Amino acid sequence: MTLEFSPFFPWPVLIGLGVLAFVLCALAFWRRVRGASLRTLALAFLLLALANPTLLQEDREQLSTIVPIVVDRSQSQQTDERKRQTDEALAELRDRFARYPNIETRIVEVADDPDSDTPSTRLYTALRSAVSDVPPARLGAAVFVTDGQIHDLPGTNQELGFNAPVHGLITGQPDEFDRRVEVVRAPRFGIVNEEQELTLRVVDDGRATNTPAQVTVRMNGDQIATFRASPGINTPFPFTVPRAGNNVMEFSVDELPGEVTTANNRAVHVIDGIRQNLRVLLVSGEPHAGERAWRNLLKSDASVDLVHFTILRPPEKQDGTPINELSLIAFPTRELFVEKIKDFDLIIFDRYKHRGVLPILYYDYISQYVQNGGALLIAAGPEHASEDSIALTPLEQVLPASPTGDVHSAAFYPHLSEVGQKHPVTRGLDPSGQTPPAWGRWFRTIDVDQPRGQTVMEGDGNRPLLVLNRQGQGRVAMLLSDQGWLWARGFEGGGPHVALYRRIAHWLMKEPELEEEALTARSSGRTLEATRQTIGDDPGPATVRFPSGRTETIAMTQAEPGQYRFERRMDEVGLFQVSNGEFSTLVHVGAVDAPEFKAMISTEETLKPYAEKTHGLVTRVASGENITLPDILPVRGEIRVSNPNRMSIRMTDESVLRGVNSLPLFAGFAGLSALLFAVAAMWWREGR
Repeated sequence: MTLEFSPFFPWPVLIGLGVLAFVLCALAFWRRVRGASLRTLALAFLLLALANPTLLQEDREQLSTIVPIVVDRSQSQQTDERKRQTDEALAELRDRFARYPNIETRIVEVADDPDSDTPSTRLYTALRSAVSDVPPARLGAAVFVTDGQIHDLPGTNQELGFNAPVHGLITGQPDEFDRRVEVVRAPRFGIVNEEQELTLRVVDDGRATNTPAQVTVRMNGDQIATFRASPGINTPFPFTVPRAGNNVMEFSVDELPGEVTTANNRAVHVIDGIRQNLRVLLVSGEPHAGERAWRNLLKSDASVDLVHFTILRPPEKQDGTPINELSLIAFPTRELFVEKIKDFDLIIFDRYKHRGVLPILYYDYISQYVQNGGALLIAAGPEHASEDSIALTPLEQVLPASPTGDVHSAAFYPHLSEVGQKHPVTRGLDPSGQTPPAWGRWFRTIDVDQPRGQTVMEGDGNRPLLVLNRQGQGRVAMLLSDQGWLWARGFEGGGPHVALYRRIAHWLMKEPELEEEALTARSSGRTLEATRQTIGDDPGPATVRFPSGRTETIAMTQAEPGQYRFERRMDEVGLFQVSNGEFSTLVHVGAVDAPEFKAMISTEETLKPYAEKTHGLVTRVASGENITLPDILPVRGEIRVSNPNRMSIRMTDESVLRGVNSLPLFAGFAGLSALLFAVAAMWWREGR
């Protein structure tokens, strides 16, 4: 309650009247005038009435104390045990704080930032945002329910922005440990079939196990090595890049009983294989118009080492010319097909026929070369249907089709078969979708029996034109026409001969992008994209295994013939496994070195300095299978000491003004009575 004045006249006027009254009263007392005291009292009441004194009483409402409860829902908190502990602790906190009507809680649940590629637990940022509208004096405490892995706390010597205790309720067990594997240093590119080296490290977080880790290494899904690695020590691992394109290396360590999570027991590294030099052997029969098309294509690629022989003088050709006058290079058959055949990535027979140049045994060597992983391309012409066809040699055992002996001569538009529209070698050959295709015509095909493998291009009357087949560990392609040079010359507009020839060669050399049946996955930021390539029917949905262990089935939609894919922005980061049928692949979404995966064990040490600084409390909530929370202790005034068993809450003194009640002292009958009493007393004294 306060006293205020609201004078009826300006203060200078009242001060003047007061001075005048003082002088009159002083003069009255000096001259001993009868009734001077009563006159003075009457003048005082009159001046006080003119000053209009008023009593003011404020109507205030006590404000509640704000206590934010920040709940950690990051990926490190997604284990079954920690999720249970967090949920139970939050429910218990709600119940306990509900008993204090003057305490208002604000629940803030913090998950990983979906827009961040390097997820981290940012609880302090969420706390500041949640209480940005709260005056610091109303903040009673800050309670964190977390595993202790917080990555945005300010320095302990910096101000927190509020003067209230910080309490930490830590999930997890006190003796936790976790084993993880990480790739420390690794090349992004590597030459195919040359040795590379990377460095990995096995890390044991928490209590030391002192147990060597069994590391299993897989390359493109196939196990290539196992070895033991000591935790905490960088371990070099030599390997050979098996193929061009993406090669996915997976490193996994065996699970230890009782470790926090197995989500970080695997790591992947993708290395792009580069062929330094492709060694191609091109053997042409008699010179013909299409020979230059193959030669120009192969010579235009700087990464191709081309060895080209054209049989100009077969053994049966005898014209009496002395050998020393012939400007011909002898065909080094033994060197090429016996001693160095394994050095070639691709062998092409272009309109070649058996004329005694190659001993019959050498065809068997070529067959073994294919069976052991080599690549063979037959570009057939009329000689393939003759009695000298190489299909009548031991090479027959690896060829996907046998000639009938007939050569079909008729104008036709090459077109894709039903399988060819899906096969990556021929899919999308512009403008193959038109009927007839906007390609130039060809005029000859070699008839064959029902071929094995896939017929991806057809000619007149749906005769096989391009046949692809896997044989043993190798691959064979047969182009059953020698008319491809018409496209190269632009006849009737030409056709996609460069793309077609290059794709055939790359498929033969096992480029991953041209696999008929494959499942690939890649990530961009937090977006996962998986592609299923097939020449069969709809492969169905994909199954995605998340880093947290949960699985989800995601439908794949057809992007183009033979290609199905899905694209999804993930709410987790880490190592994902995508499966479809018998195919499976791994992909890492988000940054590999994200703080969320650097340490998964729970810890009290992160929040302890802040609790000590603010007289708060840090304790674990786990008590066997149950949880135990400290009691709540409301405190008026400044908190000066920590309580090891209770969470102190600094109760606020803040209030809000709801209204003001005013009472004028000389208003109404009370003021009038006081004035009349003073004047009456003065008259009474005068009358005596």
